[in-house]
Amino acid sequence: MIKQTTLGSSVETDGVGLHTAVPVRVRLVPAPPDTGYVFRRTDLGGFEIPATVESVAHCGYATTLMRTGVMLSTVEHLLSALRGLGVDNVYIDVDNLEIPILDGSAEVFAEMIEQAGIVEQPLARRALLVREKVSFQQGDRRISVEPGDHYEVDCLIDFPHPLIGVQQFSLHLNDGAFSREIAAARTFGFTHEIEALRRANLIRGGSLDNAIVLTPNGMLNETGLRFRDEFVRHKILDIIGDLALLGMPIVGKVVAERSGHIMHAGLMSKLLRMRSAWDIVDMPEIPVQSPMSNVQSLVSAT
Repeated sequence: MIKQTTLGSSVETDGVGLHTAVPVRVRLVPAPPDTGYVFRRTDLGGFEIPATVESVAHCGYATTLMRTGVMLSTVEHLLSALRGLGVDNVYIDVDNLEIPILDGSAEVFAEMIEQAGIVEQPLARRALLVREKVSFQQGDRRISVEPGDHYEVDCLIDFPHPLIGVQQFSLHLNDGAFSREIAAARTFGFTHEIEALRRANLIRGGSLDNAIVLTPNGMLNETGLRFRDEFVRHKILDIIGDLALLGMPIVGKVVAERSGHIMHAGLMSKLLRMRSAWDIVDMPEIPVQSPMSNVQSLVSAT
């Protein structure tokens, strides 16, 4: 039986918010089974904001959650690390209105989780089993989720820049793949966007220490890329983090082309409205390594 998990101990770090530049401390705390991910604003008496699709307030340059007027921004990298490393239940204590950007990736969060340790809990892990393909599209940007025998993300990006161009990467989310292939990939932006973003009171905490900054012909960072295709890997990091708001791992294949936070939110909302397209099942009911034919047999039988 695949059981739910939480952390073996509490662990914390601090940094600044990418968009707000506010100093912030974040602490990950073990939580009981069936808690999911719950943010607690310790600067507001522990006010709770559940990490759910219903809590999404807006998602332009980051994913922002809100409950009864209380907001928390840039949650996607931390949620990506939790889902990517297979943590099901955790309280996330935050003392300001934005999760720290750290180095622009999920690597520090992944290291924190590994330091705390992951422990099994008595209840079975639940999963969202995709039964029908659901797609969301805006112009040439599209994202879909379809039946599959494990959680897989296939992503394509296309930027007219000499360091990017067309990049595609596919990730099977198991056996430590997130830590090896995705966690270290940093967020990125373009110099021509910076002035407009700053006028909009965004990226006030941005620097070469927490983002790849691209010039028309190269990059400002002197440290170089961590992966040749770091850009598409970071997009997968964002997809996993945003889709963690579904509250459980997906058993299905996500295919994204030129997607972003708004597309991810659109897909989740559409998926949840199409009640025939999914079921919630115990993880052990799914033959994770089986051929697709066996999954189809399972689906027909349930």
